[in-house]
Amino acid sequence: MKLAPNPLKQALAAGQPQFGMWVGLVDTICAEICAGAGFDWLVIDQEHAPNDVRTVMHQLQTVAAFQTQAVVRPVVGHTHIIKQLLDVGARNLLVPMVESGAQARELVAAVRYPPAGVRGVGSALARAAQWNRITDYLPRANDEICLLLQVESAAGLRNLDDICAEEGVDGVFIGPSDLAASLGHLGNPGHPAVKQAVLDAIRRIRASGKAAGLLVASAEAAVEYVQAGANFVGVGVDTVMLAKATAQLAAAVREQAAATSSSDAGGLGY
Repeated sequence: MKLAPNPLKQALAAGQPQFGMWVGLVDTICAEICAGAGFDWLVIDQEHAPNDVRTVMHQLQTVAAFQTQAVVRPVVGHTHIIKQLLDVGARNLLVPMVESGAQARELVAAVRYPPAGVRGVGSALARAAQWNRITDYLPRANDEICLLLQVESAAGLRNLDDICAEEGVDGVFIGPSDLAASLGHLGNPGHPAVKQAVLDAIRRIRASGKAAGLLVASAEAAVEYVQAGANFVGVGVDTVMLAKATAQLAAAVREQAAATSSSDAGGLGY
């Protein structure tokens, strides 16, 4: 068995817009539903969702049956955490809170085997290598990992050019919510100053030859940022979509029931 090329890494390198969403419900059925929706990628989130290595692996196994590519966001960019996620089969990582070129360099090393990096060699125990059934995994794994870094602070923006300059970084994702907080606009990622900072960051990222990404709240916003140069764009979060849909349904049924009750009461002469 040979190691298959990484479709997401190839598409981003070619500059093709790739649309996706977050899955944070920590459930394989939810992941399966979202994987069949037609997105290019899904983020399996550890940073803000209660995922551990085993639940991430189960969702990776589920999504593997679809063309949608799984991206894993670790809770933090520590080498030992990254090692475990890579070994259970994550090929695409989105690492949060990156603020310097030195940090980016450490993360590149974390996803690569020696001598190019510091990833521990344990392919006989690794789902990623199909327990050594992928005969060329060790020599080719370094080239097929897609490393995406999140810049989401004022410090990260100041060091953005250094982060983008690191060979082995495939793309940089701007986190509007944390960036808004860092710039003094907590809870308001749509603030004009935040939006301008995001647009400027996208321009700088693409000028460096890297993929540029962000998470937006609507399809219209996605198109706007793609036109500005973004090519890794998130357009939804499963928890948000479920919360919104259930609240709308509950409100609609209560409104309809109230209207029907009022109409019936009037017909009875009350």
